[in-house]
Amino acid sequence: MRNKRKSPSQKLVEGCLQQQSRCYNARGLTALNPLVMQSMATNVKVIAIDGPAASGKTVVGRALAQHLGFKYLDTGVMYRAITWLALQRSTAVDDQPALEKLALDNPVNITGHLGENIQIGGLMVSAELRDPRVTSQVSLVSQVSGVRRALVRQQRALAEAGEIVMVGRDIGTVVLPDADLKVYLTASIQERSSRRWQEMQREGRDVELNQVIRDTEERDRLDSQRTDSPLMPAKDAWVLDTSELGVEQVVKAILDRTQKLARAPQP
Repeated sequence: MRNKRKSPSQKLVEGCLQQQSRCYNARGLTALNPLVMQSMATNVKVIAIDGPAASGKTVVGRALAQHLGFKYLDTGVMYRAITWLALQRSTAVDDQPALEKLALDNPVNITGHLGENIQIGGLMVSAELRDPRVTSQVSLVSQVSGVRRALVRQQRALAEAGEIVMVGRDIGTVVLPDADLKVYLTASIQERSSRRWQEMQREGRDVELNQVIRDTEERDRLDSQRTDSPLMPAKDAWVLDTSELGVEQVVKAILDRTQKLARAPQP
């Protein structure tokens, strides 16, 4: 009989137990007792992170997944992929039936432990998804209920095996309402706009900060006021303001929260 394949977190736990030491991640964010990690692998298998644009959920979610040995999925790239394909095929972003058919006919194939390989329409995509044209249209495409239904089915299928950190805008409320831990990251409009502006500066894009603030406010309006799956914290989500926190501080706070859940008696 073949041995059952072990998950990354199981291997990490066993390695720590064999060393009889505390387990640290590569960046030294925090230390986890191996017995706590073993409990986490049992009690906390699915983590949902939601929040508005530039709240830190993407970088935090990826770092958290790496620390725990979980898979990582940024659902935003799936909406960007559909938007990119629509632009490539000259599909109008206000043609809802056409967008729904596009999403149904072209599943977004995401592979790699950190979701780094993205394929749609038979093409591998990466930097194209951050094209300004995609960024300006993705909120409109994500409002289409048919597109959301198609992608939510894919997202739930990817989460079935557990041991995943999934980030987006409706993960805790719609996609994974039974997630073991739901986190909602937020920050002031000024801080989020500043983060986005600095990112654009590093990319060599000459944009005024005031314009980024206006764009962020508009993105918030579209995301929070859409009829289908509006952006909001789940009722049982843990809300964390990241305005004054660095990435490592946010990851540590979530890890501490995860450990508390892992130690809690299960019903």
